[in-house]
Amino acid sequence: MNLQKRSNAFLKQAAISSILLLCSLIISAQEDSLDLTAPSNTPEKMSRYDSLSKQHSPKKAAIRSAIIPGWGQIYNKKYWKLPIVYGALGTCGGIFAYNMKNYNDTRFAYRVKYNMRVNKTDSALFVNIKPNLKPLPEESLRNYRNQFRKDIDYSVLVFLLLWGLNVVDAAVDAHLKAFDVSPDLSFHFKPGYSGLAGTHGLTLVMKIGR
Repeated sequence: MNLQKRSNAFLKQAAISSILLLCSLIISAQEDSLDLTAPSNTPEKMSRYDSLSKQHSPKKAAIRSAIIPGWGQIYNKKYWKLPIVYGALGTCGGIFAYNMKNYNDTRFAYRVKYNMRVNKTDSALFVNIKPNLKPLPEESLRNYRNQFRKDIDYSVLVFLLLWGLNVVDAAVDAHLKAFDVSPDLSFHFKPGYSGLAGTHGLTLVMKIGR
């Protein structure tokens, strides 16, 4: 069994999980852009806008997700994202545990075989080496040990990346709760003189509210 190939496959799964989490952020942004109500100059809509902004504070969402992954998504009422968050972090945690176990096994096997050859000791510990590692030479065990040690570092970095994406996702979702993309926000071209450009022609006008 090629242990290094299996470890690399697990690391690829972690990378895929991080991409899925990032994609969920983009999907959420598109979803929010269809559901939000724009603020206008009327007191009623301004009050609703201010209330919505206070209810979904980006700072609160970010802090909650930084403390407990998924808490910010719950705060934003995006419950469908929880399986993505915990699935990505859980996969990465499983990869870390896998690499740690194999690192300890290969390190032990290498140490025993090295001491048996150089110091003529630890021969009694040979029976405790994992069966799949016993036939491997010292050089191979040393290479596997070093590789698993690197994979442990990579899995920790990916885990931190996923945790950070979880925080960013929650903060962006909270920001978009009060983002104006309603039908009251429109663009149109207006012919005539442009004071900004100092020429006649077509001017792009953005209209907010009615």
